[in-house]
Amino acid sequence: MLIAFLTGFLLGISLILAIGAQNAFVLRQGILGQHVFYVALFCALSDVLLIIFGVISITFFLNNFINQYSNLLFGFSSVWLFFYGIIRLKAAFKSNIAIKIEASSPKNLLTTLSILSVLTFANPHVYLDTMVLIGSISQQFSGNEKISFVIGASLASFVFFFSLAYGSKLIAPIMKSPNSWRFLDFVIAMIMFTIAIKLAYSGNWL
Repeated sequence: MLIAFLTGFLLGISLILAIGAQNAFVLRQGILGQHVFYVALFCALSDVLLIIFGVISITFFLNNFINQYSNLLFGFSSVWLFFYGIIRLKAAFKSNIAIKIEASSPKNLLTTLSILSVLTFANPHVYLDTMVLIGSISQQFSGNEKISFVIGASLASFVFFFSLAYGSKLIAPIMKSPNSWRFLDFVIAMIMFTIAIKLAYSGNWL
């Protein structure tokens, strides 16, 4: 169960660590001190709902397909993660990304969450990552192990978004340096490669 939990947690963290519009918005809100708790909670709960929906959907509606083509599924997921890892590894050597936060007039909570909803649910990658990829990888586990995997992936979202939101004032000065992002991308790539190799073994591809 611990392995399933750690797999879910590390996979969840690696998929959401890369900077994107949603993460930049959370970081900005944390630095500005605007609706920090609700912004972090909204992002974490959104991820959890999508993860649970993805795992349940694939488990119950595609169960026969999964059982019949499990090796193919694990191989596909392994290649997908390996491809993600290559992108992050490439960014580790070539990226010049840095955070730039600009102050603006405070927005009310409803407006803030409306903006965040668009940034979260209008992004196709959120569905590919949380529902399709995490849902597919969860199929290597069953019973309590699958529940542990989901808990691990869900906890990763809470840990990440609350750490990002409340630690933003400490993180921002560090992440203004492209070298910090290169190191982060390298760590993400290593996590993805590790899980990809594990999946390849599970699917008898290695």
